[in-house]
Amino acid sequence: MDFVKDVLVFLHFIGLAALFGGLFVQLKASPRVVNAAVLHGALTQVVTGLLLVGVHEAEDGTLPDYFHMKVGTKLVIALVITVLAFVNRKRPSITDGLFFALMGLTALNIGIAVFWHN
Repeated sequence: MDFVKDVLVFLHFIGLAALFGGLFVQLKASPRVVNAAVLHGALTQVVTGLLLVGVHEAEDGTLPDYFHMKVGTKLVIALVITVLAFVNRKRPSITDGLFFALMGLTALNIGIAVFWHN
């Protein structure tokens, strides 16, 4: 089961790199768009995140309550990012507000992953 977790974490990091990297590429772009890396990175993050929770639940059904709150919060943020990316993927340009919302939500999700541990 550890190998499966390791593979899922690896893929989760790949999704993060694609999402954040795809956004960073757009910093100086004009016009800014939702590129494929952003959409596919967000989808990868959601799918691998859910699979990681499933593996953790299957392995140890006695996870603390804060774990479920943390995962739920991260899932909601990841779904918002994914929906925003999906809805705006074919637009010729996106507003600065939407772009920085995507950047901020992505950074917030990373911060929750790193700093939320009781």
